[in-house]
Amino acid sequence: MDETFTLLPLHLDPTSKAITSPNDTTLTPHLSTLHTLHRTLLSLPSQIPPPPFPTNPKRSAQIQKMRDQGNASFKPKATAHPAQAQAHEAIKLYTYGLEMALGRPSWEPSQLVREEASALFANRAQAYMAVKMWAEGAADAETSVELKRGPGNAKAWWRRGKCLVEMGRWEEAGEWVRQAVEVEGEEKELVELGKEIEAHFRQVER
Repeated sequence: MDETFTLLPLHLDPTSKAITSPNDTTLTPHLSTLHTLHRTLLSLPSQIPPPPFPTNPKRSAQIQKMRDQGNASFKPKATAHPAQAQAHEAIKLYTYGLEMALGRPSWEPSQLVREEASALFANRAQAYMAVKMWAEGAADAETSVELKRGPGNAKAWWRRGKCLVEMGRWEEAGEWVRQAVEVEGEEKELVELGKEIEAHFRQVER
């Protein structure tokens, strides 16, 4: 099949970079649309990643600092459990750390973000549990598990199960713990929580 090439009478202004067609006004509407698209693209924020380089060490250090400070503020003092003020301070610090971790540029390694965020969500879940904010703790623990689904996150699994128990959602807690054991194995805390749930159902049957 024959192909036809048509040379259009276009002119590029070297200063404004505008394209015009002085000898063919039928092209004016099309060129106007092209100029509008060009201006729109120029107005968008640049999302072009820079050349490959090591992850920003300052952000990583700051995220770790927020996690460490949260852990330190959450440690028990004279009592068996941290005071409410300490737990709320830990929640605030973990939240700062999460904002920094989740705010990493999109071109940085996603696995790094998942690791950092998973640990911070798990820690914040524990702090929420200390002030009996069970729903918030359950949500954070579940998010931690979703970010780090494989073995090695038993504490997050246990924390959500415990929060569900405290909220009286026994059936959901039982199913959650069964899934946890399949993933994490016979972890002591998970096994004990599973026994607590089973004991509850036996008592209800009586």
